[in-house]
Amino acid sequence: MKAQPRLFGADHSVYVRIARLCLIEKGIEHQLVPLDIFADGGPPADYLAKHPFGRIPAFEHEEFSLYETSAITRYIDEAFDGPQLQPVDPVRRARCNQLISIADNYAYPNLVWGVYVERISKPSRGVPTDEDKFFAALPKARNCLAAMSQLMRDAPWFVGEQLTLADLYAAPMFDYFLMTSERAELIRHHANLQEWWARMASRPSMAATKLS
Repeated sequence: MKAQPRLFGADHSVYVRIARLCLIEKGIEHQLVPLDIFADGGPPADYLAKHPFGRIPAFEHEEFSLYETSAITRYIDEAFDGPQLQPVDPVRRARCNQLISIADNYAYPNLVWGVYVERISKPSRGVPTDEDKFFAALPKARNCLAAMSQLMRDAPWFVGEQLTLADLYAAPMFDYFLMTSERAELIRHHANLQEWWARMASRPSMAATKLS
C-alpha cells in the first residue's frame, strides 16, 4: 500500500477532521483535497461520482473508493499498519462503537449544531441565533455529556487505557463546543471529561488538524 490515500473535504468539517485524525494517529501520509460542497451550484459532478449524496468526506486509496466516515475510519484502522484504534476484545469494541454512535447521534447535533453553531458560527456570519433551537439543545447536550462521562468512568480514554476511534470521533465535536461561553456550565460536573480533553487537545494530531 504505497500510494498516498486521498481525503476529499473541507478542513473545518467535523467528519473530515475525524478521518484526518485517524490517518495521522496511524502515521499515514495522505493528501487532503479541498472541497466546498456549499459552493454555488453544489458539489461538482466528478465529486458526486465519488459520493452520490454530496457530503464529505470521501476517500480514495489506490483503486478503492469509499464514503461515510464510519466506514473510512474503520478501513484506515484495519488496512494500514500503526497503532490499533479499535479494541480487539468484543466488550470494549462494542463500547467503542456505542460511544461513536452517541457522538454521531447526540453530540454532533446538540453540542455542535445546537450550541456551537447557534452561539458562535451563526453570529460570526451575521446570522441571528435561533434561540428556540439553542435552548432546546441545552438539556440534550447535558444529557449527552453525562452519558459519555458515565461510560468513560475513571479511564484516561473513552474505552480504557488506549486511545480509540471513540476519542477521535468526540474530539472535533468537543473542540467546537468548548469555544462557547456555555462550556463551563455544561462540563463542570464531569471532571473526567475535562481531564480527557486536556489529554486529547495536547496530541500532535489535534494540533496538525486545528484551524488557524
